[in-house]
Amino acid sequence: MTRIKTGPHRRQRHKKVLKLTKGQFGTRHRLYRRANEAMLKSLWYSYRDRRTRKRDLRRLWITRINAAARMNDTTYSRLIHSMKASQISLNRKILADLAVRDPQAFTAVVNLARTAQAK
Repeated sequence: MTRIKTGPHRRQRHKKVLKLTKGQFGTRHRLYRRANEAMLKSLWYSYRDRRTRKRDLRRLWITRINAAARMNDTTYSRLIHSMKASQISLNRKILADLAVRDPQAFTAVVNLARTAQAK
């Protein structure tokens, strides 16, 4: 079998890594080894933070729903419980959006959940 050197393939791999780290500081976008370290770290951060973003948004929605619920003389946990008992299925994203953009509609949802649970 003939010997195959990695010249063109190595060049392609290095160019790909350097392209990914293009906006980074100093040797992190110039030298292959440092760029490769930076690329691996940044890809891991982006993977991790895509999950963290979902967690943070859910926390924000719950905070907004709780604030709006307290304006309607209830709490977040009581509101969610009464909505489940009365089979009102609105997710937290939609509820938070209603609380911020349309407080009258949110109040209507709260009142509907209360009356349906009281029956």
